[in-house]
Amino acid sequence: MRVFSTAILSGIIGIAALSGCAGTMKPMHTERATHGTVSEVYSQLKELPEPQEKIVAAVYRFRDQTGQYKPSDRVASWSTAVTQGATSILMKAMEESGWFVPIERESISNLLNERQIIQSIRQQHSGPQGPQPLPPLLFAGVMLEGGIVGYDTNVITGGVGARYLGTGGSGQYRKDQVTIYLRAVSTQSGRVLKTVHTTKSIISQQLDSGVFRFIDTNRLLEAEAGYTYNEPPVMAVTEAIDEAVKQLILEGVEADIWTPKNADEIAAYRDRFNFEKQKEEQLQRDYFGLIDQPDLRGGWSLTTNGFFGTIIGNYSNPDVNPGVMLQVEKGVTRNFSLRLGGQRTRISAPNAFSNPVNAADLLLNVYITPGYNLSPFMAAGGGAFIFDKKYTELDDQILPFIGLETGFDYRFNNRFGVRASASYRYLLIDGLDGVSMGKYNDQHWGVNLGFIYQPGFLN
Repeated sequence: MRVFSTAILSGIIGIAALSGCAGTMKPMHTERATHGTVSEVYSQLKELPEPQEKIVAAVYRFRDQTGQYKPSDRVASWSTAVTQGATSILMKAMEESGWFVPIERESISNLLNERQIIQSIRQQHSGPQGPQPLPPLLFAGVMLEGGIVGYDTNVITGGVGARYLGTGGSGQYRKDQVTIYLRAVSTQSGRVLKTVHTTKSIISQQLDSGVFRFIDTNRLLEAEAGYTYNEPPVMAVTEAIDEAVKQLILEGVEADIWTPKNADEIAAYRDRFNFEKQKEEQLQRDYFGLIDQPDLRGGWSLTTNGFFGTIIGNYSNPDVNPGVMLQVEKGVTRNFSLRLGGQRTRISAPNAFSNPVNAADLLLNVYITPGYNLSPFMAAGGGAFIFDKKYTELDDQILPFIGLETGFDYRFNNRFGVRASASYRYLLIDGLDGVSMGKYNDQHWGVNLGFIYQPGFLN
């Protein structure tokens, strides 16, 4: 039976690996070229209302100013961390916006050489009246300058994993970010008309699972499956540039630098895409790109938990029992809170004893990052196990303990959240399992998963 269940587990892992890779891995096959992928901001850029008159704009060079190379742990890499073709991306964004007439300036020397060749050929083959002159080049009323000014790696990293008897899985997370500055400069006066900047995160995630265990004598089962997602840096740069062009147009209209064909359409566009709200949120973000919410964990909250726990005592094979727990929490300061909890579970060991038990505790809780949606936390305090009655194998019905708890708390908003944690309790009086002997008192540990609710009428 044990071999059969393990084989089923390995089959599930194999099927998951094949199904996860079926859409991306096709051995001995290639993929055809397709139209270029557009950014998430592309549709908003295309839907901008029309200008009263298009602006002739020049871009000489929108370059990478970071000077960074791709990190490599093995050999030196001379590949740059971000694209070197940002000028082409910016020219495309200007064209798609419908507000600019982009003119070629990055390769102006090539353009002038070609015009000179055309004029020379016309001169050789012209009649007595001489060649017709070429039409003059367009001149720009505005120059767009700036560049990619920052590429920060490992801004936020994290991971989680679990493994039991050679079977488990893990996940890793990394956040990089790229920063774009874009400014419009008047060619007549040299005055900087408007400057905007945008930041785009670059997310990398990895999920993997596997099994490594002996299923029989001299029979080893080993299986692995995984998936990695890396957001393309060039698409992050593209989205940041598209957003910068959009912001430059909207803020330029607001500052009366250029004029829309219909002012009401611009106002409706700003309301439709929550432009003002986005600007306010941007002012609230910190250096990590996260919004600090001071009152996210303040006031009163209720948490219902399900958990699995067991004891460390005088029996070598105690049972792992489920339980339920209810907690009431009150924020004291920004980082600290008091948490009162009660739980119901069972303490048991095979062929020895099985007793239902209650527990109550009071913990001082500290949040590491209280203003963020995700915050690690630690708690310490004390409480007691209380049996329903004084069973014959017990010396005491009430057993006090000191407790520790640590985990992660995630809030979806100011009302709802989830919490995952591990708890440890050391009894001040031995005998939780009905046996009082040994150098150390009995201990209890558990793994908790809970749902958080903050009632509005209490806060």
